[in-house]
Amino acid sequence: MSTPTRDRTPEQIRADLEKEREELADAVEHLRASIGSAANVTGKLKAKLPVAAAGAATLGFVLAGGVGATMRYAARRGREGKERARIGRFSIRDRG
Repeated sequence: MSTPTRDRTPEQIRADLEKEREELADAVEHLRASIGSAANVTGKLKAKLPVAAAGAATLGFVLAGGVGATMRYAARRGREGKERARIGRFSIRDRG
């Protein structure tokens, strides 16, 4: 709006208002379209489903204490030695 307000006719003011309304409507439509694509979580997840599934499985394993349990199992198996005989839940091991 380069002309001062006092020098404009009512028709010019109406034309400027109509132009501003159209620009505002275009901006609102653009914003709606970008919000719609940003909120499309399902589409984004489908594209990366294998990665998301692997991440969820890893997170569940860690939260369930999987790393510590695995390390304890590996350390225990390393100390046990070779099993020579088993009777029920008891076993005789060769630790040499």
